[in-house]
Order: sequence, then structure tokens, then C-alpha cells
Amino acid sequence: MARPRVLAVPTSGRVVKRVLVGRAMRSDRLGETLLPKRLALPIFASDALSSVAYAPDEIFLTLGLAGGFLALTHSWEIGLCVVGVMLVVVASYRQNVHAYPSGGGDYEVATTNLGPKAGLTVAAALLVDYVLTVAVSISSGVQNAAAALPFIRGHEVIVAVGLVALLTAMNLRGVRESGQAFALPVYLFMASVIGMGIVGLIREVTNTLPQAESASLTLAPEKGFESLGSFAMMFLLLRAFSSGCAALTGVEAISNGVPAFKKPKSRNAATTLLLMGLIAVTMLMSMLTLAKWTGIKYAEDPSTQLLRDGKPVGNSYVQDTVMGQVAKAVFSGFHPGVVLVSIFAGLILILAANTAFNGFPVLGSILAKDGYLPRQLHTRGDRLAFSNGILILAGAAALLIVIYDAEVTKLIQLYIVGVFVSFTLSQIGMIRHWNRHLRLERGGNERRKMMRSRVINAVGATMSGTVLVVVLLTKFLLGAGYAIAAMVVIFFIMLRIRKHYERVRAELRISDDDLDAQMLPSRVHAIVLVSKIHKPTLRALAYARATRPSKLEAITVNVEPDETKALQEEWDRRDIPVPLKALDSPYREITRPVVEYVKSLRSGHPRDVVVVYIPEYVLGKWYEQVLHNQSALRLKGRLLFTPGVMVASVPWQLASSQGAEERFDGPTAGSVRLGQ
Repeated sequence: MARPRVLAVPTSGRVVKRVLVGRAMRSDRLGETLLPKRLALPIFASDALSSVAYAPDEIFLTLGLAGGFLALTHSWEIGLCVVGVMLVVVASYRQNVHAYPSGGGDYEVATTNLGPKAGLTVAAALLVDYVLTVAVSISSGVQNAAAALPFIRGHEVIVAVGLVALLTAMNLRGVRESGQAFALPVYLFMASVIGMGIVGLIREVTNTLPQAESASLTLAPEKGFESLGSFAMMFLLLRAFSSGCAALTGVEAISNGVPAFKKPKSRNAATTLLLMGLIAVTMLMSMLTLAKWTGIKYAEDPSTQLLRDGKPVGNSYVQDTVMGQVAKAVFSGFHPGVVLVSIFAGLILILAANTAFNGFPVLGSILAKDGYLPRQLHTRGDRLAFSNGILILAGAAALLIVIYDAEVTKLIQLYIVGVFVSFTLSQIGMIRHWNRHLRLERGGNERRKMMRSRVINAVGATMSGTVLVVVLLTKFLLGAGYAIAAMVVIFFIMLRIRKHYERVRAELRISDDDLDAQMLPSRVHAIVLVSKIHKPTLRALAYARATRPSKLEAITVNVEPDETKALQEEWDRRDIPVPLKALDSPYREITRPVVEYVKSLRSGHPRDVVVVYIPEYVLGKWYEQVLHNQSALRLKGRLLFTPGVMVASVPWQLASSQGAEERFDGPTAGSVRLGQ
């Protein structure tokens, strides 16, 4: 017969969790996690601000396919186009945060105004984009840090995955704590880039700005790009523009995170959004301008494209990022300036992933609440953060980093398509939002405000839709197609999850005509599983008798005839007042004979209930569990799928489990939601 099931109690997991995550917080302290603008800016804007460190690289890389001249002459023009789109999108999202302050962001806007399918499309796009944000930001941060810390080269993947784990631990400790830890590096990065721009401007005006280390080299066009026609040239410029639009990622994060702001939430969110946009465009244009002034040459394959005296520089040449080369030129003669810019750039790119660590779990929680994702994503952890969403995001991002070897050039091709899907549908939804309210509003001042907001959102929808088309045309075959495929898969997975929850809800719903759930069973047939006569067995028998079932019997499985005979003899000798029945098992199985016997009891009496009591003893050490038979656990799993059968576990605590219940005192993941 099956041995009693063993319940193992973990001994060290709670201690490790306390060290990594911190002391659990009460639900009524949720207000303490709300953010003032000084902390909200580094938390929600770090993604958009960090793009200053890699968006210029992508613009120069793309233009460099046709040679160095094109990059120097058109990079600033593309930068101005990106700035124009950024300002329009920021203005559009300021309307969003005022109209929809609940935190649903683009998902809520699209769902409310365009329907559930549009909202689900936005949600799928954002989930993919958040994962890519972490992968791209961390990988880019590691590459920038390698400019100042050469020992990182060759170990980028390991360092990047380690940083993902560090960010995960920080965010599991709570939004406010992570914001306080990350605020200073973000502000230092802003100060270093803006300061570098001011120093570069002064040196350019005084004719003391030196050329970059790559300025003396010749950037040869890649094979196939030696001579471009008008159409090919336009396509290349559009591709460079779509790469530069990576600077817009993260704008939507503030609209998704409005509930995290202190009151007045909408006003503080809109102010933070405006500050983020102005700072980001200032830093981006300063970087592109300095890159043009210093004559930077930047190639996708520097060993073959960059020429010195007409010959390729070879594999020995180490190409720093655009920001790294600009810093070396601007701060020539002052190496600490170069080191500081490189370190802060690496930090901001790493911390930029924190925007996704705040956006993904919140969006996942909203989708879980609406039934599109597993309910566990709506559960707050010990520190009142959505811990399950944080862990899923970290795992997906780490997987991408490993697959793409932490190379930003490969990852960036998958990037931004998702965020522009979100931008476009959100702005179209806002147009319908204003149209609906204008039909009801009669006041002149309010109507003028609504019409102005509608114009802003219409311009935003047109511009973001145009950028989306450009991104799809120029990057689909380069990697954007994989991102779209991931969005489609996630979209249909969420639909299936919603259908599952609806089906379960329909099956569990009580109707007036359905009396089965209210009717008492005609009889209760209780069964106690017995492997040997010991204390757990006697307790199970006592509990079963205390319930006063219609019929009570004990059963064992005859695997070893000699042992079964000895068991029956001891049973009779002890005069136990419950009949013991032995089930034959010619193939030495335990689960099948018990399940078949239980089914036979139900076959002729469908209104009867069978209750199976399983004795189990509790051990305090997790490793002790592997030393004991788990056949009762398998049997319980089978019985749970048998209609009309209930399973009752009867525990017996052994000495090693004494005091173990104290380790479970206090909240666990999900207990806050349950009110514990």
C-alpha cells in the first residue's frame, strides 16, 4: 500500500528571501511607495534618456553603409526629424495622462475607444517592447562600459545577465527603493552629457575642439552600397530615421505609471513627461552635433570598412561607441572626464531597463485582472511590487541577451516596432475619445480645449503611424518580423487564456435550475488508505470515524502477500473496529487498483460521495523528502480527477518539524491580496 505522503518544510529559503528582498510590507503602506517628480523622472524617463547613448550609433551605422560623407552631412537632419516626432508624441501623451489617469495607458485607451482586440494588440506590442527594452539597454550599457573597463570585453553576455539579476533583486524590493537607488546615477548621466555638450560648444567656438580618433580614417561603403540611386538613397535615409526613432522608446511608460505618482497624479505625470522630452531632445541633438563637429566615422564592420591610407584597419582596431569617441575628443587632455561619461553612460543604459521593470509588471497586472494573463501576475509580493511580472520579464530578457550574444546591433532591429504599434493605436483611440466627448460637451471653453487636444492627438497618430510604416518597410527582414511574430503569438495566447477563464467561470456559475451543488449526498463512503499500522494510520482512522460516514472501511494493496498477511493479522490482533480490505495487484501497482475500486463504488450510486483519507507525516528538512515513498502523492493526483471523490490529508508532525510553523509566520507572496 502507499506510504504516507511527506510534507517537507523549507528551512533556508525564507532567510535568503529576506536578505534579497527585504522585510515584508503591510498593505496599508502602499501609499508610501508613491513617487514625487524628482524620483519619478529617473524611474520612468531613464529609458528615453538612455537612448542618447545608442540612438546616434544606430543613425551613424546605417548612414555609414554608404560611406562617411552621408553620415556627416545627414545625421543632424535625421536627428531633427526624430526630435520633431519626439515632441509631438510627448504632447500627445500629455493628453493621455489627463484623460486616463488610472494607469492602463495605451492598453486602456485602445480598449475603451477601439475595442478589446485593439487593446490586446497594444498590450502584446508593449509586452514585447518591454522585454526588448531590458535586453537592448543592458547590452548597450555593457558595451559602453567596456570602453572604460576593457576587462569586460569578451564577457559581455555574463555581465549583462548578471546585471539583469541585480535589477530584478532591486525591483523586488519595491518601486520607491529602486527609484532612490537609481536616481543619482540618472541625474549624473544627464549632467555629464549636457556638461559635455557645453564644453564641446565652448571648444568649437574657440577653435580648440580636436577631431575624434576615427576622423582621420576613411569610411568605405559596404559592398552593394558604392553607388546609390535616388530611391535607394531615400530608403537608406528612412532606415536611418527608423533606427534613430529608438530614442522615443519609454515615452509611453509614464502614461502606464500614473498611479505610481503622488497627488495630483495626472499633473505630476504630465510635468514629468514634458521634462523628459525636453531633456532627451537636448541631449540627442548635442550628441549628433558634437559627432559631426569631431568628424566621427562609425562602421558596422570597422575592420574592413574603416581605411587608413587606403588599407583596412584590421581586427586590431577597437571601435568605441559614438558617445565614447565624442567624450575622448571633447575631454582630450582630461581623461577623468572620459571615464566619468563612459561609466555614467553604462549606468544609465543599465538603469534604463528599470523603466521596463516598472511598466511590464503593472501592465501584466492589469491584463491579469482583465483575464488575459494568469491571475498570479495580479498578486503583489512582500514589498508590494508585482513580483511575478518582474521575474517573467527578467527571464525573457536574459534569454534574449544570451541568444543574441548581447549585441545591440542585432537586438535593435527587433526594437521600436512594438512601441510604435502602441503609439499609433493609442493616438487613434484618443481621437475617438475626443470625438465622443465633443458630442456631449456644450461649454465653449471646454470644447475649444477638447478640439485642441484632438488636433494634437491627430498629428501624433499621423506621425507615429508614418514612422511605424517606415520601420516595417526598412526593418522587417532585418529582425522586426520576429518581433511582430512574437506579438501575434502573445496576442493569441492571451485570447486563449481569456477563453479558459470564461469557460471555467461559466462552469462554476450557479443557476436557479442547478440544485446539484445544494443537495446533500445520499451517502458518504469513507476509505482510509493503509500501508502499515502506525500512528498516522490510527489518527486517520480516528478522524474518519469522527465524521460519522455512512460506511467506513480501510483498504490496502496486496503487493507483497507476506506483508499483507502480516498486516491483516496485526489488524485483527489489535481489534481495530474498521474492516480492512486488501485489493489484489498482480502487477505490483498501487494507484490503479485504488482508483478502480473507488470508481466501482461510484458507478452504481452517482449521488454517493467517496472520501479518501491519506495519512501523511511532516518532516522539517526538505532533503528528507527524497528518502520517503511518494506513491500516495501520485495516488492523490489521480483521485482529484475522479468525479464525486474527495481527498482528505491527515498530517502527523515528526520531531524534525517542530518549530517549523514559525518560519511561515508573516506574509508570503500573495498573502497581501488575500488579506493575511
